[in-house]
Amino acid sequence: MIDFLAGALTLAYTLASVYFFQFWKRTADRLFLSFAAAFILLALNQVAVFWVGVGDERYNYAYVLRVLGFVLILVAIIDKNIWGRRRRRE
Repeated sequence: MIDFLAGALTLAYTLASVYFFQFWKRTADRLFLSFAAAFILLALNQVAVFWVGVGDERYNYAYVLRVLGFVLILVAIIDKNIWGRRRRRE
C-alpha cells in the first residue's frame, strides 16, 4: 500500500511539473519554470527513496532532493517579489 501511495505521489509531482512547464511556455515567467523544476526534484526524491529502499524516512540523505525543491520554490518566490518591485518602480 505504501508503494502504491509513493507512486501516486510521484505521478502527482510529475503532473504538477508538466502543468507549470506549460504555463512557463505560455508566459516565459521564471517563476513557473522554477516551480516545474522543484516539482521534478520532488518526484525524483520519491523515486530515489523507492529505488534505494529507504522505508524509514529518518535517514538524512532521503531529504536532500526534497529540501532542494523547497529551497528552489522559496528562491523563486523571493526573486519574483524583488523583480516585481523593481519593475513597478521603473
